[in-house]
Amino acid sequence: MTSYKNGTLYCLLVLLAFSSCKEEQENVEDKPNIIYIMSDDHTTQGFGIYGSRLADLNPTPVLDQIAKEGMIFENCFVHNAICTPSRAAIMTGQNSQANGVLDLEGILPVEKQYLPQELKKLGYQTAIIGKWHLHEEPASFDYYHVLPGQGKYFNPEFRVQGEKPWPNNMVKTTGHSSDMIMDATLDYLKNKRNPNKPFFLMHHFKAPHDDFENAPRYEDYLEDTFIPEPESLYDNGNNGSIATRGKNDSLTRIIGSSVSHRNVIRNQAMNIYTKDTTIYRKYREAKDIRPEEYVKWKMSSEEKDYTSKVYQDYIKKYLRCVKGVDDNVKRLLDYLEAEDLLENTIIVYTGDQGFMLGEHDYIDKRWMYDESMRMPFFVRYPKKIKAGSRTDAIINNTDFAPTLIELAGGSTPDYMQGNSFKSILETGEEPADWQKETYYRYWMHMAHKHQNPAHFGIRTKDYKLIFFYGRYYVDTDNPNSEWNKKSWGNDFATHTPAAWEFYDLKKDPKEMNNAYGDVAYEEVISDLKKRLIKLRDDLNETDAKYPHIQKVIDAHWQD
Repeated sequence: MTSYKNGTLYCLLVLLAFSSCKEEQENVEDKPNIIYIMSDDHTTQGFGIYGSRLADLNPTPVLDQIAKEGMIFENCFVHNAICTPSRAAIMTGQNSQANGVLDLEGILPVEKQYLPQELKKLGYQTAIIGKWHLHEEPASFDYYHVLPGQGKYFNPEFRVQGEKPWPNNMVKTTGHSSDMIMDATLDYLKNKRNPNKPFFLMHHFKAPHDDFENAPRYEDYLEDTFIPEPESLYDNGNNGSIATRGKNDSLTRIIGSSVSHRNVIRNQAMNIYTKDTTIYRKYREAKDIRPEEYVKWKMSSEEKDYTSKVYQDYIKKYLRCVKGVDDNVKRLLDYLEAEDLLENTIIVYTGDQGFMLGEHDYIDKRWMYDESMRMPFFVRYPKKIKAGSRTDAIINNTDFAPTLIELAGGSTPDYMQGNSFKSILETGEEPADWQKETYYRYWMHMAHKHQNPAHFGIRTKDYKLIFFYGRYYVDTDNPNSEWNKKSWGNDFATHTPAAWEFYDLKKDPKEMNNAYGDVAYEEVISDLKKRLIKLRDDLNETDAKYPHIQKVIDAHWQD
């Protein structure tokens, strides 16, 4: 009798084990793996697929091929073009006021690391490798291997799980960060994941973030090539307003870090010419700019030659870093193909925002101008996404999390503000009720010697309306206010003029003519203002918590 019972128990255990294995196997087969690849500051101009002036250089052949095998998004936008807030929006599906991350000092606590939490509920093992930049431990992931803060280009260290509390478990590496981050990703895929479960992997390159330190093997890449330059590098036309240019263009000398000598506080030569000790990182303080220096900028022939040289040196450094990203993605594709994982893996590629590559004589990001605000975004998944498809549907980075969750078989949580575009990926069609605009806000007024005034605005497919309110989000006029006065390069207490900018993007895609005030657009602008108010209300992005800013808005709304 006992023997019979033991035999029956054995058979049941075998059946259960078989059933469990079969269930795990079906789970792997039914659910796609997801690899989300994000580079830092890789802007749409730095690809072939987006048809920029740099496209003929073929800077991204591997990434372009991935894009062509899936869907390319023409109108993907960041809600705040700076690293930490963008990453927080991607992780939470929420805008800045909802997730609490307004600027680079914002943190994302474990309880708000929603994306990996939701995917774990769906049976995924989750990992993040590379740049994190959200300060607190990425403990909602099953596995992490992340750079401390911005991290280093060469011989980077990584924070990992271990016996010591975060952030004290560190591993050292020798090599270039793009290579080291891909090494870590391949090691995870080969040795650290459970092959019987689907995986969600966020692979984040540091490159091509400034100061654009490429791996030595790319030093000769594009060396003898003249890189096409933007016309607005030398003549900015009617771009901007009194908010960005000042009266008689006097503020152009301090607002918006430049390629040329225009910005006397910070310009690109100070960043890239590391061996010239007379200029390298010799940034000036805003308080030290003399009154006689606030004069209209003029581009002389000598200055044009100088600006061209700086531009050529800087853009080649940038594209060499991009080349390192592209080549490393090839390593990942080769592994996936060799392991028969490629066809059942959704591959997403994006940047954490755009980047100004000399347009309007600007460097860095932060601006609501398209080169800064537009994100590259494409998705490859042959089982569900038609190769060679493109869409001009408007999406933004708060939409990423809902979409990834739904692609994994879940549904968008109520607390997320973004919208899933899964149906667009799978049908190629933009639903009739899909969002017709996107919201933008840059909070970090006059920070880091880039000197960008705070602003917000609305972008549709055809138009863009920006309001520069020119105040830090802490009321610096209040003697009882507290803020981080040690924040590097901040000029938070300086107020800049309030002004509107409006661009007709169909007629003026390079944003060279601020048409605000043109009577031909009165009705369009009035409608955009109404839509902007509604958008701010719907997203809880009003300035109810910031009365000193609301006062400026009220005073200038009808300007």
